Amino acid sequence: MQFMDLQKRVAQHFNHSIATKQGAASVLVPEIASASELITEALLAGGKILCCGTAGSGGLAQYFASTLLNRFERERPGLPAIALNADTQALTAIANDLTYREVFAQQLRVLGKEGDVLLAISASGNSRNVAEAIKAARERRIRTVALTGRDGGDIADLLSGQDIEIRVPAQSVARIQEVHLLVLHSLCDLIDIQIFGEDES
Repeated sequence: MQFMDLQKRVAQHFNHSIATKQGAASVLVPEIASASELITEALLAGGKILCCGTAGSGGLAQYFASTLLNRFERERPGLPAIALNADTQALTAIANDLTYREVFAQQLRVLGKEGDVLLAISASGNSRNVAEAIKAARERRIRTVALTGRDGGDIADLLSGQDIEIRVPAQSVARIQEVHLLVLHSLCDLIDIQIFGEDES
């Protein structure tokens, strides 16, 4: 492939990403704002955020948890969050003794309590272990914020009226995950503003 063709392909990625984000902005803003309110209320009431996802979505879940625990774009006290996909010993033990489908659900049953929020990420909406986590969350009266894409997959059917789905209107996993990252950054910003006020620096 010629160098100019490579550059054209890179430009196409940028253009597709921009178009996907613009399309998502037209439909997702209310859900993102509502999710930020739900998470903020949980944190102010002494709850924590339990995050999970697999593969690239797992990386996003871990990133979001670490951003709450540490900081987003300004110095502020840490906020309680746990990435359920970050503990490899727990994951492999549960997968070995139970099944891989239970790797998040089992942790949630032990660590979660009413008043917490589950942040569940699945680009396709069909990750079985994420779906099982949502089922376990409902058992413990933990509300869910689900980041999905495409048609919402199996996860969309599991959510109740108390939960919030942020579904990216796209088919490409790469484009969906790019929007998911922007959603998480938006949530971090809105949570910081609601808990700590506007940044005056």
